[in-house]
Amino acid sequence: MWIEERSTEAAAIEPVIAADDAPPAVRPPVAGVVAGAAWLAAAAVTVKWPDLEETPHTSTLAALQVAIGLTALALSVGAPWLRAAGRRLRVAAPWLLALALWVTGWQLATAKLGLLPRPFFAPPQALIEVYVEDWRRLLECTAHSLALLGAGFLIGGLAGFGAGVAIGWSRAAAYWGHPLLRLVGPVPATAWLPLAFFVFPSSRSASVFLIALAAGIPVAVLTWSGVAGVKNAYYDIARTLGASPRFLVLRVAIPAALPHVFVGLFMGLCASFSVLVVAEMLGVKAGLGWYLSWAQGWAAYVNMFAALLFMALVFCGLIALLFAARDRLLGWQSGLVRW
Repeated sequence: MWIEERSTEAAAIEPVIAADDAPPAVRPPVAGVVAGAAWLAAAAVTVKWPDLEETPHTSTLAALQVAIGLTALALSVGAPWLRAAGRRLRVAAPWLLALALWVTGWQLATAKLGLLPRPFFAPPQALIEVYVEDWRRLLECTAHSLALLGAGFLIGGLAGFGAGVAIGWSRAAAYWGHPLLRLVGPVPATAWLPLAFFVFPSSRSASVFLIALAAGIPVAVLTWSGVAGVKNAYYDIARTLGASPRFLVLRVAIPAALPHVFVGLFMGLCASFSVLVVAEMLGVKAGLGWYLSWAQGWAAYVNMFAALLFMALVFCGLIALLFAARDRLLGWQSGLVRW
């Protein structure tokens, strides 16, 4: 009797298991299809609707729109079999649709209808022209900016991390460090520009100092907060097992504070971007900030908008790299920390 009841229960459960293990229905994501169709419609507007003035690279823009639209449609059709790519498409499809609508509206307001005055507002075709003709200068300026940003952010991040650990762990360091952070922290790093360019021997060293200052303050404050917020139970357990003070700092306090440290690094990186642009506009002879100032001086507004878009993409990539490093280093805390 018991065996028959178990067989009946197993028979009732089997369809559920089979349904869970069954392959997903072959149904492409609707949002991806709509986004792909929107990009193809944008390409049709680019080609079929004549420009008010002859604008180069209109065909290039249309080709890019067609390529994006066909790629979105292909990924949408193959989403049930692509697994990870299909899931990413479902997440990115609303943004693809919004970008298609935005590019179409931008083109209508500039090249097609002339609602926005030129040369202050340029169509997207004009930005493509800048990237095609001036890509060498943009890459050279990007290399200078990344070198300057890397040096300042590395120095500021290391100094802020060391100061934050010392203030959070040592009472003596906290006694001297708290007033300094309260005094210097609220002052924007750009306010130190006149003093920095007077004290340091070169504009590059002054710019590195300003970027390091902008990056170091948030890292120091968040690291200090993370180390000071570690639960005493962690230290008690480690001391019970015979841990030394050095072990408590390196193996207990710092790992527990790493989520706060990465928040500080993110805030410091964002602050470094603004300081980098201002420093390059005033004292450095190369870089993306210098390129913006040069384009504004020559009233080359198309170059200025192209540099702004390129700068946003570069900085967005750097933030993505920082998040990837955080996920890699803090994977062991994924069950404790909510991302």
